[in-house]
Amino acid sequence: MSTLLEKHIVELLQERNEKAISLLYENYGDTLYGVAHKVVRNDELAQDVLQESFVKIWKKSDSYDPSKAKLFTWLFRITRNTAIDKLRSVSTKSGKEIQIDVSDVYNLGIEGIRPDVMDVQENLEKIEEKYQVVLNALFFEGMTQQEASDELDIPLGTIKSRLKIGLRELRKIYDPTAMLALLSLFI
Repeated sequence: MSTLLEKHIVELLQERNEKAISLLYENYGDTLYGVAHKVVRNDELAQDVLQESFVKIWKKSDSYDPSKAKLFTWLFRITRNTAIDKLRSVSTKSGKEIQIDVSDVYNLGIEGIRPDVMDVQENLEKIEEKYQVVLNALFFEGMTQQEASDELDIPLGTIKSRLKIGLRELRKIYDPTAMLALLSLFI
């Protein structure tokens, strides 16, 4: 998507112009549906999540700040959080408990993220392997810091240090604004 079109959509959102929703759906609908489906793993639920996400996007349109995150990052977070909420809601209603320790539920991977929007993995290869491994586990495999520590057989303190240093190294590659957008995906 061109930055001009993205800027136009942001302007329409801030003006509360309904055309913004049509453009968002047209340009991001399929990708956001993929994000929702990756979490809920059900076509009908994913469609519900997408619809609820667009309602939230519309209601929160005045809270979007282009200086803090790219439009896609903001849309991604709303959709992902809505999908997780939907999953919790459905699980609670059906009497099932969500297993927080099963990182699969939150593991979105990178398939739902368009490569033309983010080039994180390509730049991740530019930092030392010990930092790559930790960042990959935390951001792309959806592990918590404790899960990464257990899985990689690395002390938790070392995981935290490598995360901090790895992000510092990525920050050198990205400008500070882009790095904030990247981090906002996972916070």
